[in-house]
Amino acid sequence: MINRRQLLTAAGAAAFNASSAYSAVARNKSRFIELDPVSSNYISPSRVMVWLPYDYDISRKQYSVVYMHDGQNLFDPARSNFNKVWAADKSAERLLGKDEIEPFIIVGIDHPGPDRSRQYLPQGILDRLPSSVRAKLAGQSNGKAVISNQYLQFIVDELRPIINRRFRTRTDRRHTAIVGSSMGGLISLYAIARYPSIFGNAAAVSTHWPLAVPEWTDAEREQLFVAWREFIAHDLGKPAGRRIWFDHGTETLDNYYRPYQNVVDAALVENGWEKGRSFSSRVYVGAAHEENAWAARMDDIFLWLFGKRR
Repeated sequence: MINRRQLLTAAGAAAFNASSAYSAVARNKSRFIELDPVSSNYISPSRVMVWLPYDYDISRKQYSVVYMHDGQNLFDPARSNFNKVWAADKSAERLLGKDEIEPFIIVGIDHPGPDRSRQYLPQGILDRLPSSVRAKLAGQSNGKAVISNQYLQFIVDELRPIINRRFRTRTDRRHTAIVGSSMGGLISLYAIARYPSIFGNAAAVSTHWPLAVPEWTDAEREQLFVAWREFIAHDLGKPAGRRIWFDHGTETLDNYYRPYQNVVDAALVENGWEKGRSFSSRVYVGAAHEENAWAARMDDIFLWLFGKRR
């Protein structure tokens, strides 16, 4: 005769197996939703792709949100500028499968092609540079005005309300992150500085600290160092509960970043940021400035932002 304990054990095992099987099926149901081109009063209409985690359609809970730049290069190699991607969705699925992160929504925002540089170049750092350096930077935006302030207004005032209305999101800053690489790293840092009540987390991946081609003179490079120190002190300020991930490789364009990152790291510490807690600064030896390298460390980035042990 089966006693009560055996029945409970059997029932528990059955429930566990059913739950495991259900989760395995559910994990295959992460999906993409492409929004109609999102119109704006600030910038040209933007194509936006939303990735929903495996359990979104089988739960009623709310989700953290990660806004990511260069949407063309996040998910689908066929849409990528370089036929390679971050594979951000695959990273999230992998970490969810290991139960190392809480599920979150990814919002990928396409860059505007020829206007990418002027959309991602932070106006706040540009304003701190001498006119001679600003004149050299003007060439990469084809002589057009920088529109990074307008781009962030689009995200905060127009896109984010759409995302929060249409999807079940956690709207507080602790559960809102912004992520990008190269120039996208710059605009992510600018976002968490300019909108500290909106973005509590940011990742600046292979941050393009030189702003343009990296062959500045020693005097110009020192002016950039001064500008970044001032930006950290006066625009970013103290952490106040925010967290930022920084990284770079050691090959190709990333080979130029270490001196800048050292300056930024020191400025962060001077302003109350604690390495390993409120900010991370990682070096990936042998990594180049390209999507496959960023895909290889995507797990590290998401764990820093939304890991269960953060």
